[in-house]
Amino acid sequence: MTTESDRGVRRTVLPGGLRVVTESLPAVRSVALGIWVGVGSRDEDHAHAGATHYLEHLLFKGTSRRSALEISSKMDAVGGEMNAFTAKEYTCYYARVLDADLPLAVDILSDMVTSSLIAPKDVDAERNVVLEEIAMNDDDPTDTVHEAFTSKLFGDTPLGRPILGTTDSINAITREQIFEHYQARYTPEHLVVAAAGNLDHDVLVELVRQAFGPVLGRAAEPAAPRLAGDQDGRSGGVGTTLISRGIEQANLVLGCQALARIDGRRFALGVLNAAFGGGMSSRLFQEVREKRGLAYSVYSFSGQHADTGMWGIYVGCLPSKADEVLAICTEEITRMVEDGLTDAELARGKGQVRGSIVLSLEDPSSRMSRLGKSELVYPRLEPVEEVLAAIDSVSHDDIRAIAEDILTRPKTLAVVGPFDDASAFQA
Repeated sequence: MTTESDRGVRRTVLPGGLRVVTESLPAVRSVALGIWVGVGSRDEDHAHAGATHYLEHLLFKGTSRRSALEISSKMDAVGGEMNAFTAKEYTCYYARVLDADLPLAVDILSDMVTSSLIAPKDVDAERNVVLEEIAMNDDDPTDTVHEAFTSKLFGDTPLGRPILGTTDSINAITREQIFEHYQARYTPEHLVVAAAGNLDHDVLVELVRQAFGPVLGRAAEPAAPRLAGDQDGRSGGVGTTLISRGIEQANLVLGCQALARIDGRRFALGVLNAAFGGGMSSRLFQEVREKRGLAYSVYSFSGQHADTGMWGIYVGCLPSKADEVLAICTEEITRMVEDGLTDAELARGKGQVRGSIVLSLEDPSSRMSRLGKSELVYPRLEPVEEVLAAIDSVSHDDIRAIAEDILTRPKTLAVVGPFDDASAFQA
């Protein structure tokens, strides 16, 4: 069954529930292709912590048809790019190639996703690579403070645990557990093939049909979008968490639980966030860096999941300035709740959000990501014009309402730096 929606977007559901979604961009000479899997780190129990990301590594290690070297060399030989990433709620294997090399990209990625060997020797070798990646993140205080914030905010739940797993969980996990995870999750009804670029939808559908072959034999419907999770009704964690490190800078994240992915107020929060801490003209940047010179990096951020989200502020500053910076951030939060935005700030916030969306659509890879994520975690593909109209419609009343709801929630504070006593900081 093939349907068409939005401009140039077509969708076909193959037997077994495998979806193929494309957007034709005749003006380019390339194609961005992704195979999206509806599984992320929040689908893991304690016994499988880190399995999704570990598995992402292992799928590049070889199939019955290709060795790891052959997988990479075939793509390098045509100047293509190939990689993958694991998120909390999905995994993606992607490539960008010249339009003429799309059949090769389909063949390689589908072979990896459906026919990975996950050989014991590769599991053992890649274990060290994953442990090195964990160590690399632990050495970066910016990564560490964001992980600590998420862990404190969502607690000991799959959403609160790190995507990479921990040193203990990676050392403990077995090849059998990873393979079990692979067989249970990498089935056609949980897969989406998304592509954007100079392509023909029907030709790609046939390439996918041939590449996936026997795995399409089982009768199944596409898995429903992920619209719920284990955080429904759960209060966010509050208070301060400190990771003491003998480093030269204090790294701070102050924030709270926020909106779920499909909450209609997300556009208002996006505009608020852009005006509050999203650029060089934002309040945070102006107050903390430009006027007082207290930090090099300062910004606010928001993130959404199926059933919840987060909003927060990050600052990197001298340890001696941490209290002053936190006081300014708290004052600016209060001012936002009490006064909202000026007309100029509202206009700038809308323009920043609107511009970032439109500019991202100049890139086939971003368009491909939009298609894949929409299939997995949204009820439908929202037309760009509809999204832009929702941003334009954000009013001062919307900003005040979302500030009153979100920015007044109890806060979580994560600190990484040369400190000994968490009680010295107030969230």
